[in-house]
Amino acid sequence: MKLGELLQPNLLLLELKETKRTAAIHEVASLLENDSGMINFKGFYDELLARERVEPTTLGNGVAFPHARTDHVKRLVLAVGRSVSGVNFETSGETIHFIFVIGTPRRMVTEYLALVGAMARLLRHDEVRTKLLAAKSAEEFLTILGEDPEAV
Repeated sequence: MKLGELLQPNLLLLELKETKRTAAIHEVASLLENDSGMINFKGFYDELLARERVEPTTLGNGVAFPHARTDHVKRLVLAVGRSVSGVNFETSGETIHFIFVIGTPRRMVTEYLALVGAMARLLRHDEVRTKLLAAKSAEEFLTILGEDPEAV
């Protein structure tokens, strides 16, 4: 599954208002509340926060992947929030600019790992993160996510 198939413009928030970790995660996760892949938003969100409390989901480079493997979603779901000024993820001591909230059914481990691996490879590139920070619209943001920075 490609990012462009999973992530739609309505699941992307380019200007997060919240500046603290839990509030910002909620702001992004809320984009999924009425998604067709969501079975039980409250259950999903509770599991998302429980996972975040166990271990911070920051990857470095201003990126976090709060996630839950759960029975509260029918299929992989993904929402993204961007904060140019940054969100304080106090548990890791990092300032986060991109929050990718992911929900995956427990049975879809392989697909989940493939998605996270692809996103991590893409977001490790400084030029990709710089372009994403500068994107003026959800469509432009999605176009950048669809580019391959390692293509010759």
